[in-house]
Amino acid sequence: MSATLLHPADLEPSLLAVRTYASRRRRARIDAAALLSLMVALLYCLPATLIAPELTFAGRPALLVAFALACWWSLTRLHPRLVMSGSQPMRWAAFAYLLSFLLSYLAGTIRGLPQLEANGQDFAMIIMIEFLGVVLIAADGVPNWHRFAGVLRVLVWSAGFAAVVGLVQSVTAFDITRYMVLPGLRFHGEAADFAARGDGGLFRVASTTAHYIEFSTVMALAVPFAIHFARFAPSRTGRVTSGLLALLITAVIPLTVSRTGVLALAVTIAVVFVLAWNWRTRYHVLVLGVVTAAGLMLVKPGLLGTLGALFASAGEDPSIQGRTQDYEYVAYWFSQRPWLGRGPGTLIPELYLILDNQWLGTLVTGGIVGVAAFAGLHVTGITLASIAMRRARRPAERDLCAALIAAQVTSILVSGTFDSLSFTTFSFTLALTCGLSGAAWRLTHPHRRIRTSTVRWLGD
Repeated sequence: MSATLLHPADLEPSLLAVRTYASRRRRARIDAAALLSLMVALLYCLPATLIAPELTFAGRPALLVAFALACWWSLTRLHPRLVMSGSQPMRWAAFAYLLSFLLSYLAGTIRGLPQLEANGQDFAMIIMIEFLGVVLIAADGVPNWHRFAGVLRVLVWSAGFAAVVGLVQSVTAFDITRYMVLPGLRFHGEAADFAARGDGGLFRVASTTAHYIEFSTVMALAVPFAIHFARFAPSRTGRVTSGLLALLITAVIPLTVSRTGVLALAVTIAVVFVLAWNWRTRYHVLVLGVVTAAGLMLVKPGLLGTLGALFASAGEDPSIQGRTQDYEYVAYWFSQRPWLGRGPGTLIPELYLILDNQWLGTLVTGGIVGVAAFAGLHVTGITLASIAMRRARRPAERDLCAALIAAQVTSILVSGTFDSLSFTTFSFTLALTCGLSGAAWRLTHPHRRIRTSTVRWLGD
C-alpha cells in the first residue's frame, strides 16, 4: 500500500501565508527528518569520545549536525516565506529554557569566574545551542507522520546497533569501539572501561556511549519505539525484525549492571502498558520479558541476582551514600545564589565534585529559574504528546505519542539518579523526543496551519 493511501491527510493543503499553501507530502529527500535521522545515526553508531580534531565533546559528528540544524532553523526566521508560521508551544518552552540559560550565564559572568569555570560555561552554551537546534527542527520541521515514523525507525535501528556493540563487549570482554574510527576524527578522553561489579566476574559495558548508566537509559528509552514497529510495521518482515530489535535492546540493559537502567526500563514499559497497549500486547510483552530473563540467567549466571542485590542493599551502597552526602554542598551553593545559580557548566568535577543528580546540578548552576525551565521542557513535552494522543485518529499514531510520553516521564526520573545532561547521547535523545512531541501536537492540530519546512516547493 502506498504512503499516499496510508496517509491521505498528507495531501491536504496547509496555509503558510496569504495565498501561499503547501502540501504535507515530502517533495525532497534531504529535509528536516533526513538530517535528524543522520544526527541520530551518528549519535548512536559512533563512540561518544570520537570528535572532530581540535574540538571538545561539542564537536561530536552528531552534535555538529545538531549545530547545523540550529543554524537552519534560525535562517528560516529571516524571511516570511521561509518561517514556520503558526503556534508551537514547544517553541516557547525551548525559548524559556534558553532565556533561563542566558540569565544564568550572565549571572556567572558577573560573579567572576576562574578560567576553567569560564571555559565550562562557554562549552555549556555551545551544547545548549545544539540541543535547541534538535528540539526546534524536530518540532517545526518534520513534515508528516510518514517522515515522523522514519526518524524513530532510524532511532530503533541505531539503538539496535549500539546494543550489538554492548553485547559483543559483554561476551568477549573486548572493546570494539576503539576500532570504530572514521577518517578525520580522533578520540578525545578515555572511554568507559569494563568496571567489575558484583560477584562471578561480572562487569559493566557502555557500548558507544560515555557511561554505563547513560547506555542503559538510552536503551530503555528506545524499547517502546521498537515495540511500536513490531506492532505496526507495514510488512511482516518489518514486524519480525523490529521485534528482534526490541528483544536485543531490552536484553542488553541488564548487562550494564545498573539500577537506573532497570528502573528506567520498568517505568518506560509501565507508561505505555497503561496508556496504549491492548491486553494482547501486554500479554506478549510479559511473556517475552520472562523469556528474556530466563535467557540472561543461562547466558550470564548471577546477573539477575546481582541486580536484585543492588536494589536490596541500596541503603548501604557507597554510591548512594555519596550522593546523599553531597546534599550539604548543594544547600551551601544554593543559599549563595538561589535564583540564577552559579552559572551553567561551572560545577567542574576537577574543582568541586561530580553531582550525580541532574535536578540538583541544575539547581546549583541554574538556580530556581533553571530548574523551572528544565521542568517546563518536560511538562510541555508530556502535555503536547498527551494532546496529540487524544486527537490522533490512527492506533499507530496514538502508540507513538504514548512512547513519547514514556520517554519524558523516564527522563524526569533518571535525571534524579545521574547527571543526565552531562552525557550527550542521552541529552540529545531527550532533545529529539521533546521536539517530536511538539511535532505530534502540530500534525494532529485541527487547524493544520504549520506542516512543512520544505519551502522551495511553495508557490502563490
